[in-house]
Amino acid sequence: MDLFKQLEYRGMVKDVSDLELAKQLLNEQKIKFYVGYDPTGESLTVGHLVQIVRMLYLQKHGHTPVVLIGGGTGLIGDPRETSERSLLTLEKSLENAQKIENQIKGLIKGNVEFVNNYEWLSKIDLISFLRDYGKHFSVSYMLHKDTVQKRLESGISYTEFSYMILQSIDWLNLYQNRDVKIQFGGSDQWGNLTSGLELIRRVLGKNDAVGLSSPLLLKADGTKFGKSESGALWLDKELTSPYELYQYFLNSSDTDIEQFLKLLTLIEQDEIEAILETHREKPELRHAQKVLAKAVVELVHGKEELETALQVTDALFSGEFDGLTKSAYKTLESVIDVVRFNGESLIELVVKSKLASSNREAREFISNGAISIQGEKITDSMYNVGETSKAFDTYAIIRRGKKKYALIVF
Repeated sequence: MDLFKQLEYRGMVKDVSDLELAKQLLNEQKIKFYVGYDPTGESLTVGHLVQIVRMLYLQKHGHTPVVLIGGGTGLIGDPRETSERSLLTLEKSLENAQKIENQIKGLIKGNVEFVNNYEWLSKIDLISFLRDYGKHFSVSYMLHKDTVQKRLESGISYTEFSYMILQSIDWLNLYQNRDVKIQFGGSDQWGNLTSGLELIRRVLGKNDAVGLSSPLLLKADGTKFGKSESGALWLDKELTSPYELYQYFLNSSDTDIEQFLKLLTLIEQDEIEAILETHREKPELRHAQKVLAKAVVELVHGKEELETALQVTDALFSGEFDGLTKSAYKTLESVIDVVRFNGESLIELVVKSKLASSNREAREFISNGAISIQGEKITDSMYNVGETSKAFDTYAIIRRGKKKYALIVF
């Protein structure tokens, strides 16, 4: 198998420091490669899935991923194009680093190594940093890096300016001590990747290290991938539910679906082409979107959470809530209107659940048989809501007609 060609097919290759060496390492050897993650937040977002899927794909074909958690570089901050980052405390950086590491361990199992650059960066004193590493970087070389160029007008601190040296030290450390041959990153990291290669060359001379970047993933309309109306989509299910993640990908546009299947799933080329062919025959059935959404949610959260997401999706589409699991009801709490029962009368509850705009309207709906709770039609306005049947002793669906409903939580 030509693994490098498969990476190209999947859109995972943009810049390569040495094309022939990259092909040789990936196609003819079994090597270690690394991807780094700075702990700027408590969770990764779906935007990080591109690198995670690439690690999984290369691992699937015999290579060993080394995941670098930037407990040290996270204290400095990779320069953004716009402004300085707020500095994390040591405690927060290491706390976030542990959370990110645990998150990735849930996604990548088996033959994988984890390292934290705080282990070696924290041991370098200032004099050694300047003599052993800073001496190899000319200011003019650093100023020509794209990210630095974009910050010259607005200003960049020496702290962030020196970030590329720290990441270069990581690359040198892993190449020397763990025999890591390739560093992967997004195209926005190309300057840091090449700086690391330059440091390896200056310190060690001739070498077989390779840097390889992938394009940043944008949607067809040019907007940033991984953002919803409510903000970032997180891989932590407490921040973004599996249902929300499923819906995001289910609603992918037809123009985005091909690159999403290639970059965000482990589905092989022949199957991807078959999925797309089926989709093109009847795009209104959203076959490709359903395959993508299922694959991503199962990858990130597992089969059980995928089943919950599918249950909630089907319930909201059909309006039928019978047979939902407790986990599905829990998900509904963040999806539909919720009323927390505190001894209200039925009339008060109908108004509180927004199924009626006033007590008078609520009485009319009740007397006309338009209100039901857990499938039972209620026509008595004096009905004791507390005695209604409940799912898992906690939940009940209150409904007006077929399409208006809310979730009662007791």
